[in-house]
Amino acid sequence: MAGTEHERFVELIEAHQKILYKVAHAYCRNPEEHSDLIQEIIVQLWRSFERFDERYRFSTWMYRIAMNVAISYYRSESRRTRHSVQLGEAILEIAAPEPESDDIRMLRQFIDGLDPLNKALIILYLDGNNYDAIAEIIGISTTNVATKISRIKQRLRRDFDAASQGAESTSKEETHGS
Repeated sequence: MAGTEHERFVELIEAHQKILYKVAHAYCRNPEEHSDLIQEIIVQLWRSFERFDERYRFSTWMYRIAMNVAISYYRSESRRTRHSVQLGEAILEIAAPEPESDDIRMLRQFIDGLDPLNKALIILYLDGNNYDAIAEIIGISTTNVATKISRIKQRLRRDFDAASQGAESTSKEETHGS
């Protein structure tokens, strides 16, 4: 492929690199595997780049591929040999993620407990995508997206409430036990 297409690809990946981190964090329990998943996503994006339809947003297309790769990665128990594609060093110079608060860590833990479809839905929702965009990325109806996200939010609220009640009772026990 021409150098200009390569440069355009690198620019688009750099402009949307947060998507890579969000997906990797959501689907890799082991932080050491984040870079492997990100690399696999980038390889698949590069392989599919010539089929990217510019009538659609790049981020939507990228999310769809990233989610599919992540779900496959998540499901595969045996490690398969990864093929490397020479894309240059520029693409691998992606910024490190920022430190997280306790609430964000807890939210990630709760999201980890979701099945792959619900995990994908809530990640896309938390990233600010509207229901129509999420429906297009995931391949389900907008109504189905709205229903599922509502149920996921209810479940996350219950999880947070249970966690905070557990923390309060532990705190009271420590105060009275001293």
